[in-house]
Amino acid sequence: MKREEEKSLRDVILDSINEGVFTVGPDWRITAFNRAAERITGVPRREAMGRSCSEVFHADICEKECALKRTFATGQPIVNATACIIDNRGRRIPIRIATAILKNRTGRVIGGVETFQDLSQVEELRKELLKRHSFEDIIGRSPAMMRLFEMVPQIAESTSTVLIEGPSGTGKELFAKAIHNQSPRRKKRFLALNCAALPDTLLESELFGHKAGAFTDAKREKPGRFVLANGGTLFLDEIGDISPAMQVRLLRVLQERQVEPLGALEPVPVDVRVIAATHQDLAGLIQAGRFREDLYYRLHVIHLRLPPLKERREDIPLLVDHLVAKFNRLQGKQIAGVSQEALARLLEYDYPGNVRELENIIEQAFVLCRGGLIDVTHLPPEIRPPADAARETFGPLSLQAMEKRLIMETLWRCSGNRKQAARELGIDVSSLYRKIKALQLEVPERDGRSRNK
Repeated sequence: MKREEEKSLRDVILDSINEGVFTVGPDWRITAFNRAAERITGVPRREAMGRSCSEVFHADICEKECALKRTFATGQPIVNATACIIDNRGRRIPIRIATAILKNRTGRVIGGVETFQDLSQVEELRKELLKRHSFEDIIGRSPAMMRLFEMVPQIAESTSTVLIEGPSGTGKELFAKAIHNQSPRRKKRFLALNCAALPDTLLESELFGHKAGAFTDAKREKPGRFVLANGGTLFLDEIGDISPAMQVRLLRVLQERQVEPLGALEPVPVDVRVIAATHQDLAGLIQAGRFREDLYYRLHVIHLRLPPLKERREDIPLLVDHLVAKFNRLQGKQIAGVSQEALARLLEYDYPGNVRELENIIEQAFVLCRGGLIDVTHLPPEIRPPADAARETFGPLSLQAMEKRLIMETLWRCSGNRKQAARELGIDVSSLYRKIKALQLEVPERDGRSRNK
């Protein structure tokens, strides 16, 4: 009778939990299945009991990456692993998982327990947020990006030449494509050419084309990019790197709206919208005598300046979500996102390579992260806290060095909050200040006190 009462009490407790919970015995057959588990999977408790858990869940990690199997193998619980299950109606449901081993009073392993949370609403909200703050393939919610999003449709309606300025990696080609895709020219070609990647002779042939026999090895006629993009858009990246001679030829094309292929006797009329881009300061190049002022004003009819990522840090969490979803799709993984500490590090970094560098950082983290959340340890050394980065390069440490590292790691984890750090270290705040001074520690500039007011 006592055992029945204990079982009834256990079922009441499990049914009061909002997350799905199930337990298995050593034979992997389900021994408990709460009401939330019924709701999420669509499988009634009576049908789940006694069946193998893989038959009930049909999760994408059951065969190779089963979280509960890993817990049995290592003896360690798992928190924040992610997976997808197929419910009894055939719908794919993203879930977050935690696992632990079950032991009896004598310490013998009698099974395992897994809790799981339905992330469907979280996923829908994330997608909705990305839709609301994206334009074509460009992500942003900062005031600077929202202003650009508002301008693009208006720019697309015109036929004027556009100059896009901004550091490398800010998405200049994405904006050029967005302008083309919103324009009446969208049914025609969008062609892109990096002017800095080719020497003058090849660049001239690529842009304007050549006739057969125009030069050695020109065995057949080749149309240039201006002709191929006729009726559409030609994107000329790194326009600030072209030579003075090429600047003259390009200026003439923009003025006359016709090109002269190498070896041709007659010019060829073209109807092409030119969008040029550069990471350089063209006005400064004019002052230095390296760029023609008349060409500059031909290109500068409509001007867009793209801000570096460090000037729109509020876009970083949104970009990270977008990139996590992208690499989950490309690599067939189920990474849930980034930890708060990792996000704090990403928000503090200055990104000399801008959005392209952030993308590379997340891609590297995907290689190192096996599942769950991307943590600080998955980030490149230059982004981690100093003590964390030092872990890779130092061997055995003295007691004083270990104390230094422990204090520094705690301060970074607490975002510089001395009071919170002292509490985690188990010492008085006054003792922490004395240790900082005695050990000559370079602590975070902010001390977190404003957060406690």
